[in-house]
Amino acid sequence: MEGDREHIRLEMESRSSNEEFARVAAVFMSRLDPTLEEMDDVKTAVSEAVTNAVIHGYREKCGTVVMELTADRTERSLTVEVTDQGTGIKDIKKAMEPMYTTDRSGERSGMGFAFMEAFMDEITVESEAGCGTKVTMKKYIGR
Repeated sequence: MEGDREHIRLEMESRSSNEEFARVAAVFMSRLDPTLEEMDDVKTAVSEAVTNAVIHGYREKCGTVVMELTADRTERSLTVEVTDQGTGIKDIKKAMEPMYTTDRSGERSGMGFAFMEAFMDEITVESEAGCGTKVTMKKYIGR
């Protein structure tokens, strides 16, 4: 803990079943006294980010998804980073377009990044093809 900041780091296998665990871990933000709506927003965004890492990052192969959460009481914000070492994203701008998906099964809507942007206050995506992706999202509490 550094002053008014607390940090946790979770590593999980790239399994769809861990998406639910990631949502529960977002409860870490309770120390910022969020509204239920703010908690739901973060849970949805976290779920989308972890699902993207599992489905698109590793494409059904085994890997590790790392989720880091930082609660900042002074700034009244929660920062969430979801990182994978999967396939990476060739064109981030294209990938962030609503309805765009690399899933060929027809089961995915291509709305993951759109939901993350809608429910969080800030989002950045860093990626390199073949090296993985890091999604950083920030939510300000009480705005």
